[in-house]
Amino acid sequence: MLPPLKPIAMKERVSLVFIEKGQIDVKDGAFVVIDETGIRTHIPVGSIACIMLEPGTRVSHHAAALAARAGTLLVWVGEAGVRLYAAGQPGGARSDRLLYQAKLALDDNARLKVVRKMYEIRFGEKPPERRSVEQLRGIEGARVRKLYQLLAKQAGVEWKGRNYDHTQWDNSDTANRCISSATACLYGISEAAVLAAGYAPAIGFIHTGKPLSFVYDIADLFKFDDIIPHAFKIAAKNYPNPEREVRLMCRDIFRQSKILRKIIPTIEEVLAAGELVIPTPAEENIAPAIPNPESIGDVGHRN
Repeated sequence: MLPPLKPIAMKERVSLVFIEKGQIDVKDGAFVVIDETGIRTHIPVGSIACIMLEPGTRVSHHAAALAARAGTLLVWVGEAGVRLYAAGQPGGARSDRLLYQAKLALDDNARLKVVRKMYEIRFGEKPPERRSVEQLRGIEGARVRKLYQLLAKQAGVEWKGRNYDHTQWDNSDTANRCISSATACLYGISEAAVLAAGYAPAIGFIHTGKPLSFVYDIADLFKFDDIIPHAFKIAAKNYPNPEREVRLMCRDIFRQSKILRKIIPTIEEVLAAGELVIPTPAEENIAPAIPNPESIGDVGHRN
């Protein structure tokens, strides 16, 4: 029997790592990647928010179970992390939080308040009054397109618009590939944070109808702070492997900006704007995957 886990809070973890071409297993109690020559590389699974599994990886049942117990999100992605195939939920969902999120999404007034708060956080100013969610979505889209144009001009990159086809990755221009790689990294840690806070990735407010709608909503609040400007700068330098440079850039920015300390409080802030009360957990509530004997007052610990 393994001793009880003492999980590291989401905000204290390393944001993400990418793994490709290896067998992921648990050997001697350690989470390891074994390459084709048999060499083991230890991965500190409990201190990572999200592990991105690229083509060429295989995961044992034992490794997936340990990642779930440690609260680490496993995400199966395409090459360079640009297409998500599947994700393993690390056991963070809570019925009271899910009901709260669903109530906000189903209440038109509450949803509009949440969307307005997202707009305010993203652009640093209150949105126009007496606008519907659809109208605000249109205004946001126009501003985002202008932002892309401005950042491309500042970086000296030719910009023909946001356009790429994940089925024909190499046919996209360098700028679009860099942006897609950067946003894939951001989506990974955003999903880990959403799950850690106990919410559903699919129940969005601006984005709807997609498995990761809420993840896109939250990631968009941070997208233009650092990673998109730097993605354009990388595109301007004509690296032989720009996607790899983008991933390294994201890793460094996530560490320096301590983004995992910001995401969960931001989630709570935008949802609180809906002005609905969080339902009281039922007495028969199932305990989280990582139980905490005593509350430490931080949603990110899954308490």
